[in-house]
Amino acid sequence: MNETRLCTIEQIEQFLMACTQIEFSKSGDDSERYEHISRVLKRFDYPRRTKRERGVLLRYLQLTSSYSRAQVTRLIAQWHANRLDVVPLAKRYCAPAAPFARKYTHSDIERLVEMDKANEDVCGPAIAHLLQRAYHVYGDTRYERLATLSVSHLYNLRKSTGYQALRVTFTKTHPVCNSIGVRKVPRPEGRAGFVRIDTVHQGDLDGIKGVYTSPALTLCASGRSRRVCKALARYFCCPYWS
Repeated sequence: MNETRLCTIEQIEQFLMACTQIEFSKSGDDSERYEHISRVLKRFDYPRRTKRERGVLLRYLQLTSSYSRAQVTRLIAQWHANRLDVVPLAKRYCAPAAPFARKYTHSDIERLVEMDKANEDVCGPAIAHLLQRAYHVYGDTRYERLATLSVSHLYNLRKSTGYQALRVTFTKTHPVCNSIGVRKVPRPEGRAGFVRIDTVHQGDLDGIKGVYTSPALTLCASGRSRRVCKALARYFCCPYWS
C-alpha cells in the first residue's frame, strides 16, 4: 500500500474514519512492516507531536501493520530509542546460533521404552532405580545418561512426542461375560424357587390395545397361575403379583 501522500494528521484522521468498516490483513514479513512503521514515524516527526496526534498515529499504525496496540507501542519506544541508527527497527529475537544440546537423545528414549515395556509400566521411582542398576550394577553403557534421570523428568519424557510415538497401544473392548436377557427354559435340577413366566399379547382390535396374558408356571411344584393386565408396566403388574 502506497500511503506516502498522507502527510498531515487531518488526512490520517479522515483515513481512519473512512476505514471503520474495512479490515486490513497483514502482508509481508516483519521486516517490511518494521520499515513501514519507521517511515511513518519519521515522516510525521513523531517526537514533536502532541499527545492527541500521537494517539492518532498509534491507531493508524495499528490498523495498517495488523499489530496489537501493545506491540505497536513497544515498537514506537524502540524506534524512539534508536531513531538515529541506520535501521532503527530490527527484530531482536531469533533462533539461537548455538541452541541448547539435548541431554537425552532418541536412543535414550528407546531404552526407556524398552524398560517400561519389560516392567509393564511400573511407577517412576521403580523405573529410575532399574535404570541406575542397569548401568552401575550390570555395567550397561547404554544406560549411562539414563542412570542420572530424575523421577520428575522421567514422567516428562513419557509425555514427550518421541516416547508416545513408540508406545502406541490399542486395548480391545472386553466382552460382557454375564448372560443378559437369556430367553430359554430354566433348568432348576430339583431346586425350588424357579418360576417361568410367559407374556402373550392378544393383539389390537380397531385401534384398541389388547391385554397381556402372563401365565406363571412353578417348575418344581405342581402350580400354575395366569394373570391378565392392561400393559406391561409396574403400575399395572404390581397389584396382580403382590
